[in-house]
Amino acid sequence: MASPEFNLAFEPAYGQAVPVTSGVQRITVNNPSAFTFYGTNTYIIGDQSTAVIDPGPEDEAHFQALMAALDGREVTHIFVSHTHRDHSPLSRRLQAATGARIVAEGPHRAARPLHQGEINPFAESSDLDFRPDITIRDGETIAGNGWSLTGVLTPGHTANHAAFALEGTGILFSADHVMAWATSIVAPPDGSMSDYLASLDKLIARHDRILLPGHGGPVHKPISFMRALKTHRRMRERAVLGRIRAGDRNIPDMVKVIYRETDPRLHGAAALSVLAHIEDLLERGEIETDGPPALLGSYRPAKRR
Repeated sequence: MASPEFNLAFEPAYGQAVPVTSGVQRITVNNPSAFTFYGTNTYIIGDQSTAVIDPGPEDEAHFQALMAALDGREVTHIFVSHTHRDHSPLSRRLQAATGARIVAEGPHRAARPLHQGEINPFAESSDLDFRPDITIRDGETIAGNGWSLTGVLTPGHTANHAAFALEGTGILFSADHVMAWATSIVAPPDGSMSDYLASLDKLIARHDRILLPGHGGPVHKPISFMRALKTHRRMRERAVLGRIRAGDRNIPDMVKVIYRETDPRLHGAAALSVLAHIEDLLERGEIETDGPPALLGSYRPAKRR
């Protein structure tokens, strides 16, 4: 199965503020994992008066590195892309230290209501205590001294996911929606595949020059990369539909075949990604099931009318 050309080259330089471009610095949290790559990227925008994007998890060393990088500069706003615990919790401590206002799409919520008896597998990894001071709308711009950031709402990875465009530069902080090193996890009920694909189309139409993601290095040719991401997702969708038409009835059997070359540690996330595709296929009438879609559900091709 064809994939985008992922770029795994990245130097995290933990504890250091790395210049990314004029007026933008990056500090990477030392929280590497199969899901965070080398760790979460925090960005500082501005020279004298600054904004911080995605302060990260509660991590003492990262907080100290961030304060050292700010070096007494004013922080007026803290932008949070979404409420997974590797991105948002440190915003509260940073706010207490700086008096900055927290900006985000909103509190954490699932992309759809939970079905009866369903448990959200991402509840423990979500920052359910998060509340922004400013709820940013799609296309709304917030300006500081020498910078302006515009909210670009991109639901899919989470329902409240937002990217931020640095006006006048062609730079978009894409957080976890588009990353150079891997595809984004889209896992119900937190995430929605139909929302993710619609948000991908939205970013493709923007024609940004460069994307700065929440993990890993920049995406330098975003249009072609995102088109490849979309093709990859559609191929996964066709693979899921093909397995169901071939007789597979449950998600574990599909994962064994479709993700046979994927690290087994990621098969749990792969199963949730298959469920996201299944929800989309059910919504479009391509397949059928009894009751609401679930990881342990049974699926079959839709009867042709």
